[in-house]
Amino acid sequence: MFRPGEGQLQEQLQQAERNYIIQKNDFLKVDVYTNDGERIIDPDRKLVEQGNMQNMNNRQEVQYLVDVNGVVKLPMIGEVKLEGFTIREAEGIIQKEYERFYSRPFAVIKYLNKRVVVLGSPGGKVIPLANENTTLVEVIALAGGIDNTGRAHNIRVLRGDSVMMVDLSTVDGYRKGNHIMEPGDIVYVEPLRKPVIEAARDYGPIIGLITSVATLIVVISTR
Repeated sequence: MFRPGEGQLQEQLQQAERNYIIQKNDFLKVDVYTNDGERIIDPDRKLVEQGNMQNMNNRQEVQYLVDVNGVVKLPMIGEVKLEGFTIREAEGIIQKEYERFYSRPFAVIKYLNKRVVVLGSPGGKVIPLANENTTLVEVIALAGGIDNTGRAHNIRVLRGDSVMMVDLSTVDGYRKGNHIMEPGDIVYVEPLRKPVIEAARDYGPIIGLITSVATLIVVISTR
């Protein structure tokens, strides 16, 4: 039902999460591992044999608040300003801070706030739900709206295993489809397809190669 396919949709979703800019009042889950994250992979199962994996699973999950100053207070390293950075950038900052205590630290940060992800025409955007009554139209507006590259009549809202079709190109469609958003919803605004531009992009290298070969043949034949 979604365009692009499920694999590409998941890739866009992950990219949007990675590009999310950390803001005040966000809740973050921060995990730090040593030796470049060896414990996460553990290919030789040595950590399991030593009984350490059970201790990892029993470790209490802690959420860290980004306070009004954009600062997060973390164990051992204290206060670190993360506001304004992407998740990937924040991981790099934390890894550098923990180098004082660990060998080759590897940090993994997850964003835990209530949010909606918008994909498709507006690009990959993560929209925090500031209140419980945020509507679909508000979420799309916060993501940058629908310009002439998007199809307002073909919007899909993925909620769990269900998909809701929404048409915002008409007043009646707006009234029926302007749902209250729930945490974890994914909104997909279908991009307007441009066959000529897409064909030029996809087949450009092949056309360029054929043109080069044809030019070479003409040059050789005229000698």
